[in-house]
Amino acid sequence: MKEIFDKVSLKASKITTQYYSTSFSLGIVCLNKRFRDPIFSIYGFVRFADEIVDTFHNYNKRQLLDEFERETYLAIDRKISLNPILNSFQAVYHQYHIDQELVESFLLSMRLDLHRATYETETYNQYIYGSAEVVGLMCLKVFCQNDADLYNKLKPYAQKLGAAFQKVNFLRDANSDFKELGRVYFPDINLMNLTEHQKQLIEYDIEGDFHAALQGIKMLPATSRFGVYVAYVYYYALFTKIKALPSARIMAERIRINNYRKIWLLCCSYCRHSLRWI
Repeated sequence: MKEIFDKVSLKASKITTQYYSTSFSLGIVCLNKRFRDPIFSIYGFVRFADEIVDTFHNYNKRQLLDEFERETYLAIDRKISLNPILNSFQAVYHQYHIDQELVESFLLSMRLDLHRATYETETYNQYIYGSAEVVGLMCLKVFCQNDADLYNKLKPYAQKLGAAFQKVNFLRDANSDFKELGRVYFPDINLMNLTEHQKQLIEYDIEGDFHAALQGIKMLPATSRFGVYVAYVYYYALFTKIKALPSARIMAERIRINNYRKIWLLCCSYCRHSLRWI
């Protein structure tokens, strides 16, 4: 029975999320139960593509990404895939009417990581949209449950949240992105000589994204608001920690929030949410 295979596929997506991201896993658990499997499925899809371009250094990345892209569209067309991650993603794609443009833009950004080492403002914005904003929009499709008016109302806020998360990732991973992968995402920035002023300009931009995103979180349905807020709180805590550090530290280590701190933030978020303080 395909129902059994679908359950196995969902399990694969859930395990993928749990292994790769504690923060997102906890945020997903805080969603209404009906949304958890769809969001696990979206995360599994984007994580697999990201792993191809970021970590499979001893393999032909371009070939692997080509195959993954072909299999993605075949899964969507056939409504089944023997790749469990793609099988669970295609089900969400169809159930929540995810736009193909979102999938295309995401895969295009992944393809940019195969050959582009530096970014100008235009390509930087294109990359942010495809790698992060569209992921937020895929999740928003799930949260809105095919309510087109609500989706269009919240769309710009979801994009801001995705952008904020990705830019924080860029700061967090600046050391490894530059030294191991040779990538510099921020336009007109010399990471070998990252100044405090440059770091502050990046942080000012991210702060604006976070501020706008929070307004959108407040407008989300109750079924998804708390889970998204938890993810926001985790990333904002990481951002706050990065802001407090000198630029030299950013290029020397990967900044993290430990699991004990995450549990504390989860408890605080629950209290604020329960008291309607967000």
